[in-house]
This record gives sequence, structure tokens and C-alpha cells, in this order.
Amino acid sequence: MANSPSVGVMDPTELGGERPKSYLGVQAVNIYVRDQEQSLRFYRDQLGFRLAFDVRLQSGQRWLAVAPPDGTAVLTLIAPEPDSDEYKLIGQPTSVVFVTEDVPGTYAEWRKRGVRFRHTPRLRRVKFEKPASEGPTCPLPGKREPIWGGVFTRFEDIDRNSFALISFDELTAAVEAERRVLAERQEADRRAAHELEIAKQVQARLFPQTLPALRTLDYAGACTQARQVGGDYYDFLNLGQERLGLVLGDISGKGIAGALLMANLQANLRSQCALAVDDLQRLLRSVNDLFYENTADSAYASLFFAEYHDQAQRLRYVSCGHLPGLLLRGDEVLRLDSTCTVLGLFKHWDCSVAECRIVSGDVLALYTDGVTESMNSRGEEFGEGRLIEAMRRHRERSPREIVEAIVGEVQQFSPHEQYDDITLIIARCSGTLQGSLELGFPA
Repeated sequence: MANSPSVGVMDPTELGGERPKSYLGVQAVNIYVRDQEQSLRFYRDQLGFRLAFDVRLQSGQRWLAVAPPDGTAVLTLIAPEPDSDEYKLIGQPTSVVFVTEDVPGTYAEWRKRGVRFRHTPRLRRVKFEKPASEGPTCPLPGKREPIWGGVFTRFEDIDRNSFALISFDELTAAVEAERRVLAERQEADRRAAHELEIAKQVQARLFPQTLPALRTLDYAGACTQARQVGGDYYDFLNLGQERLGLVLGDISGKGIAGALLMANLQANLRSQCALAVDDLQRLLRSVNDLFYENTADSAYASLFFAEYHDQAQRLRYVSCGHLPGLLLRGDEVLRLDSTCTVLGLFKHWDCSVAECRIVSGDVLALYTDGVTESMNSRGEEFGEGRLIEAMRRHRERSPREIVEAIVGEVQQFSPHEQYDDITLIIARCSGTLQGSLELGFPA
């Protein structure tokens, strides 16, 4: 019977050649059968094989293939024309050899399912000895030392095509070793997943759990992480004396590394935020010092820290290399630009504080680049323009609803796998204080 060799990939470096630039492998072994559908049921239901592929060629011929549960071998089940030479090969022995670590166990299980065997499993010993010159082990008749030992039998499919089923000592040992390695890997993965879930729960508690009440400002925030944990940070800090801190940061790094840096920055800010009432610059200089001393040289964070005074409806802010805050007033959009560089890169660091008035109806947006840099399938970014348009469309809604609407639009714009955390704060002034906007930096 004309069957292809077993499926595999040869490493040409073992023969002294160079590794090819393109993949080369054996696709399948052809098995000729009378009825593809009946053969498919036999291989799936009685042998436990899986369907590898099932396609219909332009000629109308059906290509149907099955594969054993382990390994890469594929059997193509071909139904030749009755008057063809291939049809005469149905029911002949094949050169296909299946290996298992337990021939007797497989024999017993398949016999229960109605599989026919040519004979019961037999023990076979092949004697090998290594020649004096270096080279592979080769058989030498008459030698007493058994290097290879195994069990074999032959079974048939419903068309009486027969196959060898063997096991040998080295395979059994290798399978057992592989199973131990796999079990250890699965246990390590389980522990890692459990620890990551705990980290996710811990980080979720680091985001604000309560919102200090204000008379003139409604606000809300959300963080949709690209992974189970992330490096984006937002917070609402009760600074006392009718002042609220609105904080949004983007930490260098993602995943566990970003989450650890985020927790470090959050702890520094929360432990020292009482300083913000009297001296915002002093607070951030201290935070930078701690972040610089306690992180790697390449670690940094962009940060937008805004202090809102409820009675005065005044916003004092420091933007540490962060994306500009957007203040929507009527048809006008004012950008609250960066006032200093990022935190954590420089030991000698300082910042400037900017200030503006907030009036009734104003909508403020603070966000990370996961919002504006989300891309669609054409490689276009969501961008600041789409964010502003979304703010205009939803400006009459509550901040919580605006946050949900904008995050939803970003995810709809970029529906594929999320690569960066999406974090957004929206604040809407509900006070009655009137006045013109004043932006400026103190001397």
C-alpha cells in the first residue's frame, strides 16, 4: 500500500546542513477506505481520534483527515473510485505505526469498542550493541544485552486496513517523565493564576471605593484594564477644607510590573495628600523623590493631579508629562497642558501649578492614552477629536453615564484585543458660580 512516512520534521543541522528558511513537513498519510463517513465514525468513536480537517476540493473530491489525540500524525481517509488502482489497496497492511506507553491497556479498551486485532499483544526484545566507532546503536544478532524492549500488536479498521500498535521501554519512561513535567507545569500555572486573581482583587481595592460628596461638582471614573492587572491609576482624595483631589496616572510597564509601580505611586500619594491643601508643589516633589528612590532607573509615571475647591469652584492642577486635560465649556474646548515632566526619572525635579475657574455646565475629562490611542482595523487612532465629540454628545448626562458611553465608544471603535488600559475621569460642574475662564501659571 502506498503510504507516506510518519508525520515529522527533520532537523537538517543533525546532518551537517543549514536550517532552511521555510517550514518543511509531511502533511498526512493516505489511507484508502470504501466509505469516508463510516470510517470517520470508526476512527472517532472507537479509536478516540479527532477530526483534523474536512474540505471539499473544486473537483468535488472530499478530503477528510483524522489524527490521534497525541502527536502530529494525520491520516487522510480517501475513498477511491472502484475501478482505480488505489481501490485495490483497501484492506492491505499499512506501514503506519502507532505508539503508546500502554499497549495492553489500549488493546483492552479498543477491544471493548469492537476494534479487531490480528493477535494479542506480544513482548519483543531487540538486541543492540554499539560498534567501536562512534555512531548510532545498531543491531548485532547473537548479543545478549537487550537495549530495546517493547510490546506490539496489529489492529484493523472497518476496511481491514491494518496498523501496528507498539510500545517500548524508552517511550514509557519518556511519557511518564513528560506527564510529571506537565503535572508540575499545570500546578505552577494554577498557582500563578490563583495569585494573579488575588492580585486583581487587591488592585481593585486600590481604586476609589467611595466618592467624597461635593456641592458644585459631580464626578466619576473607571479603569478597564487590558490584562488582569495594569498600570493605570485614578483616585479621588478627600483633602479636607472642601477640597477634592482628582488624580489620574499612567505607569510605565504593564501587567504585574505596572501594577506594582501603580501601588507604589498610590501609596505615596495617599500617605502624603494632606500636604496638598497647603503646598501642592511640596507634595509632588516628595512623591517624585520616593518614586525615584524606590523604583528602577527606567520606571516613571505621567500624572495629572487636580485640586478642586468646592466653594470657590477653582481648579489648581499639576500635569506631570501627562496628556492634556480637556475642559468643555459651551462650544469651546480648553486644554489643560503639561506643567512639568514625568515623575520618577529625575532626582532633582520640580513642577509648576496652573489654575482655572470652573463654572456651571463645564465638563472636565482626564484620560490615559488607552483612550485616545486605541486603534481600529485601518490603523486609525480614536484620538482627541473623537473624545471631544463624544463629550459634546453626552454632556447633559451624568458623569457616570458619560464615562460609560465614552468607554463603550472606544471599545466599539477598537473591538479587537485591548492592548492598553483605558482609564477616564469625567467631572461636571453643577454650581451656579459664573465667571470667565482664567488659565495661567503663577509667577
